[in-house]
Amino acid sequence: MNIEQLYNEAQKMSTASLRDEIVQNLYDRSHQLCKTGVSYTKSKRDTRTEKLDAIFTSPILGFPIMLIMLGTVFYITIAGANIPSSLIADFFGWLEQYITGAFTFLNAPDWLHGMLVLGLYRGTTWVIAVMLPPMAIFFPTFALLENYGYLPRVAFNMDRLFKKVGAHGKQSLTMAMGFGCNAAAVISTRIIESPRERMLAILTNNFVPCNGRWGTLIVFSSLFMAAGFTGGMKLFVSTASLVGIVLFGVLVTFFVSWILSKTALKGVPTHYTLELPPYRKPKILDTVIRSSLTKSWSVLMRAVKVAAPAAILTWVFANLYIGDTSILMYAVQFLDPFGKLLGLDGYIMMAFILGLPANEIVLPILLMGYLSTGSLTEVDSLVDLKAILIEHGWTWLTALNMMLFSLLHYPCGTTLLNIYKETKSKKWTFMAFLIPTVIAILVPLVITQSVKWFGWVI
Repeated sequence: MNIEQLYNEAQKMSTASLRDEIVQNLYDRSHQLCKTGVSYTKSKRDTRTEKLDAIFTSPILGFPIMLIMLGTVFYITIAGANIPSSLIADFFGWLEQYITGAFTFLNAPDWLHGMLVLGLYRGTTWVIAVMLPPMAIFFPTFALLENYGYLPRVAFNMDRLFKKVGAHGKQSLTMAMGFGCNAAAVISTRIIESPRERMLAILTNNFVPCNGRWGTLIVFSSLFMAAGFTGGMKLFVSTASLVGIVLFGVLVTFFVSWILSKTALKGVPTHYTLELPPYRKPKILDTVIRSSLTKSWSVLMRAVKVAAPAAILTWVFANLYIGDTSILMYAVQFLDPFGKLLGLDGYIMMAFILGLPANEIVLPILLMGYLSTGSLTEVDSLVDLKAILIEHGWTWLTALNMMLFSLLHYPCGTTLLNIYKETKSKKWTFMAFLIPTVIAILVPLVITQSVKWFGWVI
């Protein structure tokens, strides 16, 4: 048998099942040797871990439990964030009166007050009011699951799926990090040793919603997806809508990973040997304080740094006129036909373009355009917000397309910068922008045209 024949034979034998069998045999042999040469007494803790793993990593129960856990975290976040967000917004609104009074006392020009207060101050305080309460709930809750030892079981369950699409099991951990911040998740892909599989994780991490998009998703799932429900049922429907959106993002992650692993990033998945740690009692106080203060504060400061200049730029565009029309409105009119094709409108498209630095400012920019105030605008309640949206032609289809576009569209400026730093490649940074942008356009386009084709009530 010549070298070429040997190579072909080796290629045929190099299957996923054969590799898994080799790893399993190595593990079984190691276990056999330890059993022969080492004697130990099994503790109650070991028995408890094995019993829990039989449930949490079960092929039948593992995934339903994951969905329940995910839904519970979202439910707690939604239920707990609304009141603190309103209180923080009210506080900043109260403080704005005194800041405006100071500008009046100093006889400051209107343009300076508009830029610094109506643009910069309102833009940054909106980000804080929208982001801080969900982060202060989401991060500690997620950290408690990690502290308890559950997240490694999630990685174990997801490994089978990621392996099928040509990716790495550790991608589930970086994907989980993306729920908090996609920019941080890109850095966390360093835990993946294979350059090919790390690139897959980087290019697809954007398909899980970061904290900057939670505000938008929560608001529209509450206003439109859960319309007609009240009390606990409204929270349940909102949570179910969010879980559905997240699951769709995960499916897109698998699909894009599979496509890339068959085309631009061909290769054989590497093995993922994961030693599951024992379950342990979470250090609740330490975990909550560390996650609430350290993680929430760092992400919030990053958001404020990029939101502040974007807020000023938006105010300038809305207050510079060519004839009787502002630059912002010229852009809206130009984008409107394309937006309508996707079931959106020009205001929404402009909000996403100006929201490139930070996803948190998309919604306030959208409101500013709708109300034609020339400043980032607060509304008194979600009821007022819904009335404004309906007045501008919104339906459940508009809200659905808005949520999907928010989920799938290009990464924020900070994430793109981190991608470039991690890959050192303009090509892959551009691909990280292009792939989600194309998908974000195609999905609403197909949904909108399908609804129109079948004549469904919208």
